[in-house]
Amino acid sequence: MATRNSSRQTDRDQAAPGPRSTVQRTLRILEAVDRRPCGATAAELARELRLPVEVVRRLLRSLAREEYLQPLDDGGYVLGGALAALGQGSREQMMQSRLLSRLASLRDELGAAVYFSRYQDGEVSVDAVVDGPTAPSVHEWVDFRATGHASAIGKCLLGQLDHDARREHLSRHPVTRFTSRTMVDDDVLLHRLDRQPATVPVLDLQEYALGTVCAAVPVTAGASVGCLAFSLPLQQAYRLRDAAETLAARAAPVLLALAL
Repeated sequence: MATRNSSRQTDRDQAAPGPRSTVQRTLRILEAVDRRPCGATAAELARELRLPVEVVRRLLRSLAREEYLQPLDDGGYVLGGALAALGQGSREQMMQSRLLSRLASLRDELGAAVYFSRYQDGEVSVDAVVDGPTAPSVHEWVDFRATGHASAIGKCLLGQLDHDARREHLSRHPVTRFTSRTMVDDDVLLHRLDRQPATVPVLDLQEYALGTVCAAVPVTAGASVGCLAFSLPLQQAYRLRDAAETLAARAAPVLLALAL
């Protein structure tokens, strides 16, 4: 599975740091703390990693809340119990539990059903959906695997592939009109995907289903292509852009759970 041109992606990440750059910094902090078994302070880590000390302090507090780090009385930090547990046989179960917990928090904060999806083996795969009585999920009236051109999830995943991979996907799942708003021109769709900024949420304005609007942001760890998304009924469309910005801002903890 191919990903976008690495130099273009690097330029975008530097221009507008997002969840991925936050996780990269977080992993560097964890590695640095691991090299200091007696503990490391925010100032020491900031000097070693050449990061602003306030950024380091904020990330240290976040890691301590998640029990990836343990604060010491002298102001230093050592590795916490959550990291030790990840080395046990229950790692996959723990990751799934942490992922669902984060999705539930997002659902409650956004007041919307939240989805975690991946692009696996050439297909759009919705791996987790967290909804509720006041945050209903969208009715899957067409298999999500066939909706890459129309859904926010599909477009966000396809947007992380290179041009040839997108073409290959569309050859297996031709564009189909689901509503009057569905884009059914391959060339226009591919052009829009190529111009979609990596840090800007992808929107679906009734392209998959009438009465529903959605947004998605990428959460890519290593070679894995994934995304977070949410859906809202059309009568709440006025909340879409603000909620999308919140989703993008909250994506880093989900990405960190996947990276670890």
